[in-house]
Amino acid sequence: MSLSDQAADRSELTSAVKSDAQAVGFDLVGIAPAVSPPGFPKFQEWLRAGFAGEMQYLPRREAAYENPRNVSQKVVSIIMLAINYRTSEPHPTGPNEGRVARYAWGTADYHDLIRERLRLLSDRLHTRSPGCTTRGVVDTAPLLERDFARLSGLGWFGKNTMLINRRAGSWLLLAALLTDLDLEPDSPHQSSHCGTCTRCLDVCPTDAFVSPYVLDARRCISYLTIELKGMIPGEFRSGIGEWMFGCDLCQDVCPWNKKAPISTFVEFQPQRELDPAEPLKILQMSRDEFDQRFSGTPLERPGFDGLRRNAIVVIGNRGDASAIPALIEALNDPSPMIRGTAVWALGRFNHPTARKAVHILSTVEQNESVLSEIREALQRQSSA
Repeated sequence: MSLSDQAADRSELTSAVKSDAQAVGFDLVGIAPAVSPPGFPKFQEWLRAGFAGEMQYLPRREAAYENPRNVSQKVVSIIMLAINYRTSEPHPTGPNEGRVARYAWGTADYHDLIRERLRLLSDRLHTRSPGCTTRGVVDTAPLLERDFARLSGLGWFGKNTMLINRRAGSWLLLAALLTDLDLEPDSPHQSSHCGTCTRCLDVCPTDAFVSPYVLDARRCISYLTIELKGMIPGEFRSGIGEWMFGCDLCQDVCPWNKKAPISTFVEFQPQRELDPAEPLKILQMSRDEFDQRFSGTPLERPGFDGLRRNAIVVIGNRGDASAIPALIEALNDPSPMIRGTAVWALGRFNHPTARKAVHILSTVEQNESVLSEIREALQRQSSA
């Protein structure tokens, strides 16, 4: 076979793979070569700065991120894929309600939805090229997906560190299919189209952006409400505002998202109880109710105590006095994290019942972190 014939076959296979990707449900597809990601040195700097917080799985596998062959030994091409999860605009929140990040409004965990489509795409590749190797990746492997998405031409990095596509904005869930097939790579997206805009940086209530393109995850609301396992540091609680799970602020204000298409996936369409959500109802859930309602959904990730902790923070920020009895009940919780956060929330109410409950707890509490919260709450209440 001549070189021109080989090139034609390669181009034809690449086009067929892209068509297959769209046929199984992916909105965007591009091809990147299996090279060391250009952003790896910056990723290392980011880890050294401590910006990953408690996400120890990142530094633990640091070296593996340097080369995609650490994920799939025979990989030659990386098929980068994206699914759009933009839905209708969120309903306004009432005084007793809180927010959930848009990707979690629906009925399914996006990992499951994407894995099924990766399996379908992989099957098609094996039909076209019997004997080829494939491996699908959704968040779980040491692969810098965002870097390879840019290399495959899918978009550029916004100042909020999100991948932005001209047509689809940044409401994107990324995935990759690694293969030993030699596919025709797309041209990398070389330029940024954010200009002088800083809306995403300016809107962040916890000042999570150290500088444009650099996020300190330890200050990010999404990290604080999803990844962090312990008490949310006091300095960030008021900044969390009404966000009970994740945060969309830096995407909501992005001009590139204003005309992004609406997702066709029914699994992403909002459930009324999550858009917006009721933090008091979450706080009063039993563990069995939590498991029954959120198992297999994104809201399972922070865990029973983590989601209730978040709900308490939102209640404290919203100032809903009708929630005081539930907060007082939370002072009896076996988790020091729940007791301490409830103390903080009660301390924000200038209400005699709240003050009395915190004072009573101060006479029996033994956990030092909770006692610290009690001292601060009593001081705030006495000066109110």
